[in-house]
Amino acid sequence: MSLQFLSAERFINDMLIFPSFDLTVDHGNVVSIYSNVNVREELINILLGKTKLSKGEIRIEQNNLSEIHHKLGFLFLNVELYERLSIEEMFIFIKRLYGTSASINEMLYIVQLENRRKVRIHKLSYSEKKRVQLACLLIQDPVVYIMEEPDQNLDIESKRILLNVLHHLQQLEKCTLVLTGNMESAITLASKAYRLDENGMHSIQIQNEADTQKDSTMIEDEKATIEHIQPVRFEKIPTKVNEKIVLFDPPEIDYIESSEGQSYLHIKGESFPCPFTLTDLEQRLNHFGFFRCHRSYIVNLQKVREVITWTRNSYSLVLDDSKKSMVPLSKSKMTELKEMLGF
Repeated sequence: MSLQFLSAERFINDMLIFPSFDLTVDHGNVVSIYSNVNVREELINILLGKTKLSKGEIRIEQNNLSEIHHKLGFLFLNVELYERLSIEEMFIFIKRLYGTSASINEMLYIVQLENRRKVRIHKLSYSEKKRVQLACLLIQDPVVYIMEEPDQNLDIESKRILLNVLHHLQQLEKCTLVLTGNMESAITLASKAYRLDENGMHSIQIQNEADTQKDSTMIEDEKATIEHIQPVRFEKIPTKVNEKIVLFDPPEIDYIESSEGQSYLHIKGESFPCPFTLTDLEQRLNHFGFFRCHRSYIVNLQKVREVITWTRNSYSLVLDDSKKSMVPLSKSKMTELKEMLGF
């Protein structure tokens, strides 16, 4: 079965939570939506049936969501378990509650808790509790899996187990939707990732490095062709997150920083390493309104809200983002910026 959002839109009074979007999560796929907490909470409440879309609909195959709501299973950010029970007792309780045929031993093996089966849940670490929560969801055996920030604050071992579970769900032809406010999580956990904000739904272009033979060659070729880029040519900037290459549109980038020889793209409060040098990026992004404001910084001028003068020789640019990020502006570049702005 597939989960479909059809012209889905949500308002609260006169405030737009998310504009109309279409999305299909097919069986055997893990799809992530990267968004802020307001969008995420509204999507969860709608999927739970607590609230409704202002426009559009959500369907599972040809059925309206309200008709087969029981086919959805949720992994919430907050852990809700019976802490007086042992892990094994918790699994048996969920199995009886949902009337499934899941193997308790298999679930313990999948989440690597065989040796902890008799331990009461209140004695577990946070990551172990999340593993129990994940196994309880597997025992329910829903058609569609909805996961809210599934890897937040997990230890390395639990993140590895989560990735294995997601791969297992793909093999079982299950339909999985991950909702997260972390770009890296959206990219790492899913085979298809999207960003949902006030501008609508946009695909985040990712590519498994293991699936391409052009990884380092592609980057070197792109560097070699920078000189031939035409001013009107649209260019994406590559970054690498774990084993995936992510391509960002230039307008998404707030600013770029160079630290110890490594360039980092700063996007919506998150940082991503980039294979290009600042000099390469300066040439590549010049025609998109980017400005080399400091020897270690390039800024997207469309994101600048204020220019602050600290002293006669000290300046900063304040960006129009949620953190009001500040980027240094050198004295020589201040003169150049004034000329650009017509001051």
